[in-house]
Amino acid sequence: MATYSIIIRNGMVFDGKGNPPEISDVGIIGDKIKKIGNLSSSQAGISIDASNKYVSPGFIDLTTHSDTHWTLFSQPTQESFIRQGVTTIMGGHGGSSLAPLVRPENIEAIGKWVDVSKINVNWQSVKEFLDEIERRPIGVNFGTFIGYGMLRRGTVGNESRTASTEEMAKMDYLAEKSFKEGAFGLSMDLGASHQKPGSDEEIISLFKTAKKAKVFISHHLENEGKDILPAIARAISLARNSGVRSHISHFKAVGKTSWQFFPQGLQMIENCRKEKVEITCDFFPYNRTGSNLYSLLPKWARENGKEKIIGMIKGKERKLLIDYLKDMTLHYNRISIASTRFDSDAVGKTIFELSQNSGREPEEIILDLLDINNLQVSIFNEAILEENIELLAEKDYSAVSSDGVGYDTTRQSKTDLPHPRSFGSFPRFFVRFVKEKGILKWETAIHKMTGLPAEILSISDRGIIEKDAYADITIFDPETISDQADYINPFQYPFGINCVLVNGGIALKDGLFAPEGRGRVLRHFR
Repeated sequence: MATYSIIIRNGMVFDGKGNPPEISDVGIIGDKIKKIGNLSSSQAGISIDASNKYVSPGFIDLTTHSDTHWTLFSQPTQESFIRQGVTTIMGGHGGSSLAPLVRPENIEAIGKWVDVSKINVNWQSVKEFLDEIERRPIGVNFGTFIGYGMLRRGTVGNESRTASTEEMAKMDYLAEKSFKEGAFGLSMDLGASHQKPGSDEEIISLFKTAKKAKVFISHHLENEGKDILPAIARAISLARNSGVRSHISHFKAVGKTSWQFFPQGLQMIENCRKEKVEITCDFFPYNRTGSNLYSLLPKWARENGKEKIIGMIKGKERKLLIDYLKDMTLHYNRISIASTRFDSDAVGKTIFELSQNSGREPEEIILDLLDINNLQVSIFNEAILEENIELLAEKDYSAVSSDGVGYDTTRQSKTDLPHPRSFGSFPRFFVRFVKEKGILKWETAIHKMTGLPAEILSISDRGIIEKDAYADITIFDPETISDQADYINPFQYPFGINCVLVNGGIALKDGLFAPEGRGRVLRHFR
């Protein structure tokens, strides 16, 4: 008679591949799944009754920022991810990663989210970075991309220019070395100041390096507004010319002027896929973005670095900035302040409310907040059309992500409100798109959180429930699962997630969270 470490009994088991579920038992030995079937005659050290529950592979979140927001270090349990069923997260997005650091001062790249004067790094390479994470008791599995912005900072520095032949060769070398050390791919945001000057020649060279290493490219589109179609076209063109697999992270059209173009953007992607150009995407199930307030400024202002931007806000360009903001016809009652560096009284209020309370124009409020807080102001902006999210959710190349950060509720802050997606993305997706709207079946929705992201990452032993896969498993109640976090009080965990296993260890059971880190560092190897 076989003896197992854990047996999950009588659950409705979803394999993560999109197939219909079956009532079955799951037997686990150590960190691996060893049998799926009738185990009524088998014994186990721990028996979990999953009757009337759904048993799914642990959810894989392709787009998170726990690394660059530093909570992977300050809150390593990553409880807000575990409690929504997430067992694996990916970092290093939007061209910003914590490695490789050619120069120690390159860590300043995350200064928009973290006070870098209060942190220490003892690594340079991806290997050294992952080794350091491995020494820590993290709650979830973690893998990383390397950022194009970080590569450019380490070679070109802060100069706004294309790379020389020598600098391109150095970037290619750093990328190749990082991929060999386990990075899953290259991330980029060609709209960001340190990445925008990059030429197609240097980008395609890096893409070919990625293709050779059998990794992929993660794009933060350089424009998610009215110029979203040219941004999609450029991502497709780069993928076609290099032959590398490509992925669009937190794919969305932001602002009313862009909403009409989103269906056409999807058609462009589908035409590209028909030509066997590999491109996928992920998205979060909310209609409000979480971003930096300075992103509302014009490109010509944002491309000049922090000190020059503040100089413009204070100087003769101030009127030009105000006129630009007025021309945008922003809905200030839909833009609320999520966090500030110094002026905490503004947190939780909309720009409209701040304007009404002070008697000053909303545009003046925006510039003053940026000035007072040294540009470190984050916002929630209701700028995504729900119907576009529904269109994207139906596509077989779209995965669910949070675009969030891992937290725990013991570290709540009234001056730094996280986006509720950090606490409720995956349960919310089930509620909105399966239970309420009936757009997807349960097995399809689960596939978008498990097997599909694993396939995108080229991981064959996670994101699925089958023999010899790692025992990353989420058990939930389909009747009660729901998100609770909102924009006023985001520090609320979801309902209905009964049990979460990470590498065969119980991280959550019946509401009780196990703070011992069960997560592991994941490395991509060809």
